[in-house]
Amino acid sequence: MADTVQFDLVSPERLLTSVQAREVQIPGAEGDLTAMPEHSPLITTLRPGVVRVTSSEGEQEFAVTGGFAEINPDSISILAERAIPRGDLTQETFKELVDDARARLEKTRETFQNEPGPVDDAAKLLSDMVAMGEHMGLSGY
Repeated sequence: MADTVQFDLVSPERLLTSVQAREVQIPGAEGDLTAMPEHSPLITTLRPGVVRVTSSEGEQEFAVTGGFAEINPDSISILAERAIPRGDLTQETFKELVDDARARLEKTRETFQNEPGPVDDAAKLLSDMVAMGEHMGLSGY
């Protein structure tokens, strides 16, 4: 059995990391999951949260706002809507993310006039964004 798996985290702006990882914790839309070498193939959407990567270089954390993860026995790829290294996530940046999620919720309410499906999805996005900030010590919203 392999000890590591190739992990790549990509956002529209850039490749954030490419390492041989022992495990990757992923905020899946259906719940958190940990992918390791020899994991069964899986594709999942992401909710706002923290991607935590453990490798020989130590542990890295990235805030993601959504996207997709593709997991295979020998590779894990995340294509994030937006990804920010934990060390680069400031209170100001977090406020921008929350403000954007609030604006999406208001626009969805106006567009769909409080139809449960789309409005609930937008409200959950905002809730997940706030929870991510609290987990990373950036609460206050």
